[in-house]
Amino acid sequence: MKNKILTCLLFTFTLISCSAKKLPVKTITITRADGSTITVEAELAIKPEERNFGFMERKKIPDGTGMLFIFESDQILSFWMKNTPHPLSIAYIDSKGVIKNIYDMTPFSLSSISSTVSVRYALEVPQGWFKKNNIQEGDSISLDFK
Repeated sequence: MKNKILTCLLFTFTLISCSAKKLPVKTITITRADGSTITVEAELAIKPEERNFGFMERKKIPDGTGMLFIFESDQILSFWMKNTPHPLSIAYIDSKGVIKNIYDMTPFSLSSISSTVSVRYALEVPQGWFKKNNIQEGDSISLDFK
């Protein structure tokens, strides 16, 4: 019983600490097919607990900002919007930095949005930001955040 309580408290503390502070931020450059570029200020979600929590509970995500989820290996990625009130768009990105898929996601939805191929990264931004900035599948991101 004591171990269950300690585990529950540790899990709760992890969730609270992830939601209370921003993650490290890096400027990510996106290069469009025509060679033009745009940047986004992205929080880096590297640790499993950071990736699991993401933008949950955040009510406002400013335009020009986002969160880059970094995984250790290529895989089919799947995200949902549980406990996420702000509408988001997600780009799935391969290990070379090429955007493979872009999807819009619905706040609080428990439906999984999966990549169509194995990818290494996912970039979440306020919904519509990719479209508004003419960012499409096939465009690429800089990988100098490593």
